[in-house]
Amino acid sequence: MAHFAKLDINNIVIEVLVVNNDVLLKVDGTESELKGKQFLNNLFGSATWKQTSYNGSFRKQYAGVGYTYDSTKDKFIAPQPFNSWSLDSNDDWQPPTAMPINENLYYWNEETLSWDSI
Repeated sequence: MAHFAKLDINNIVIEVLVVNNDVLLKVDGTESELKGKQFLNNLFGSATWKQTSYNGSFRKQYAGVGYTYDSTKDKFIAPQPFNSWSLDSNDDWQPPTAMPINENLYYWNEETLSWDSI
């Protein structure tokens, strides 16, 4: 099954739908993202659709509602988990300080900008 993310005018994912792989097949047996987009537009009306990979094999990661599609990088970026976190060079969100590595469990405390033990 193929998955397609519907984008709003700001490239934010507002919906993810599944399309049968048979819809994507061209005459030569290869898959076409364009065919999937055309199928969805015929079914639901004109919209911006981007194929997403459930196993993350392309466009960085599977798109979920609230993710952003970066058209320059051709990838989906997860929503920012906290205001203090920033994107690293791999477009993954990182806290201002690394989580301690030990046997304890932690959660991020945005008020103190630190990791608190559970």
